[in-house]
Amino acid sequence: MQVQSEGLFFETINAAGVLQVPMVISIWDDEYGISVHAKHQTTKENISEILKGFQREENSNGYEIIRVKGWDYPSLINAFEEASKIAREQHCPVLIHIQELTQPQGHSTSGSHERYKSTERLAWEKDFDCNVRMKKWMITNGIATNEELTQLEKNIKKEVREGKRAAWDAFISPILDDRKILVELLQNTANASPNKVFITRIINTLNTIEEPTRKDILSAGRKVLRYITFDDSSEKEQLKSWINSYIKVNQPKYSSHLYSESELKATNIKEIAPTYNEDSKNVDGRIIIRDNFDAIFSKYPEALIFGEDVGNIGDVNQGLEGLQEKYGKLRVADTGIREATIIGQGIGMAMRGLKPIAEIQYLDYIMYALQIISDDLATLHYRSKGKQKAPMIIRTRGHRLEGIWHSGSQLGGVINLVRGIHVLVPRNMTKAAGFYNTLLESDQPALVIECLNGYRLKEKLPTNIGEFKTPIGVVETVKEGTDITLVSYGSTLRMVNQTAKELLEVGIDAEVIDVQSLLPFDLNHDITKSVAKTNRLMIIDEDVPGGASAYILNEILNVQNAYQHLDSQPKVLTAQQHRPAYGTDGDYFSKPSNEDIFEAVYNVMHEANPEDFPKLR
Repeated sequence: MQVQSEGLFFETINAAGVLQVPMVISIWDDEYGISVHAKHQTTKENISEILKGFQREENSNGYEIIRVKGWDYPSLINAFEEASKIAREQHCPVLIHIQELTQPQGHSTSGSHERYKSTERLAWEKDFDCNVRMKKWMITNGIATNEELTQLEKNIKKEVREGKRAAWDAFISPILDDRKILVELLQNTANASPNKVFITRIINTLNTIEEPTRKDILSAGRKVLRYITFDDSSEKEQLKSWINSYIKVNQPKYSSHLYSESELKATNIKEIAPTYNEDSKNVDGRIIIRDNFDAIFSKYPEALIFGEDVGNIGDVNQGLEGLQEKYGKLRVADTGIREATIIGQGIGMAMRGLKPIAEIQYLDYIMYALQIISDDLATLHYRSKGKQKAPMIIRTRGHRLEGIWHSGSQLGGVINLVRGIHVLVPRNMTKAAGFYNTLLESDQPALVIECLNGYRLKEKLPTNIGEFKTPIGVVETVKEGTDITLVSYGSTLRMVNQTAKELLEVGIDAEVIDVQSLLPFDLNHDITKSVAKTNRLMIIDEDVPGGASAYILNEILNVQNAYQHLDSQPKVLTAQQHRPAYGTDGDYFSKPSNEDIFEAVYNVMHEANPEDFPKLR
């Protein structure tokens, strides 16, 4: 009973009722959520009572609600058989509220229930323990005698103890073998080192651990390295080799498969450039997105899109105009305003082999679904070591808005909470369409953030709609230059590119690079190649200070080691710390403007060459 007070619970209940999902939901209710009683958790202290409004009636949809006592075995069997039959045959959700449950060991190993339950409650739990009641029922109904059940309990306990011991032995044996090998190496190292006494102490400590972990073993080996830094011996080299090999073998046990490692991973899919001919027209960006989705739904019968305002009106920016009429309400579907369960639907569909595109109307609405994206979608492949996949696409839009609400950037938080999915930030609709085409051939999930102010901007209509592909993890140099490397993405990239042209008027030749893909980031290290040429770097970002720009800077300086090519301090130009103020003026004073970008770049050149670039202000 630990989640039914939360918003996600009620959102899920409502969504399943609207969709009439043929599922059975079990609520196992022991009257406590962690250590807190139901009177502080649930109105009327009864979840099925307050969900009565969801009970279906003769001419309406809804739930079938069943109540049953947790210690009553035959009633439980009947309840679940009835629920399963109703869900399957009548195609509606069923909620089973299982009451009067006991909690024999508290809510966790760190919290004994004796600390918060009354003496009367503890006595009741002892009497109504499910195992105790089951035993009484079996004896009463002549299924077994008390003696037979007592003997069965003894046999089961013995079997469990033996199974536990066998499992532990299978786990610990190779670790003990690893310790034996390392101890021999350390002893040889100690005998060849002037710091033998210190190394011997580490060996003795390791040997006293009855059940060592891999951490204990590796930590001991690495600590010894500190005492042999200046030694020149073959034993030292053998130890270093063993440590490196041990890490190489064991690190994947804990860190592999965050992303796909199959041949279908998105970064394996090669770029196909959009093609044009002399008849290619300049059209609104939304037309390119719309026509590309049309091609997708024609090519992939298992592809479908659903979300807020997706179906009847063809999305708020008309990127799906007319597609519901063409492909039907199941494949181009409207949903309620319920971001978390939109993502949940997509995960389930993707795991069953469909190609779902779940639309979240605006980037800031992602916050309502972030727990599901972070805890479930982003970790699924990692937690199952690649055995489970959910290659869904999350479509949304954001960047450089001037409205009261949909104007901030949450990317600094997003990219650090969703490691395990790709985060793509196309600067225009052609790039966005190419990402969709790439992702639909891959086995990985992704978040695609379209530019909300780009749907009415003109772009050339490619002749190979549905076929061109934007590569993932690859940046694009949109303007070459020699004086400074300017890095940005999304709508701000367009401003950077325009400012770069203005900078030419004062003798500054900037190279402009579009990140395109935040996760993964610049796999070919093309930004460092640019910095090696220009020796200067600036990141321009509409996120708050320390947001996405900090991530980008870390990737460039610490992962790609671009610092060694810099002649000037790397600079970051970001939005203000607060949410953007309202309107055009609010955007101008809240986020990097063309003038901000121009002056920031000019100041870098002024510091390097004040004679040629006198101070502006």
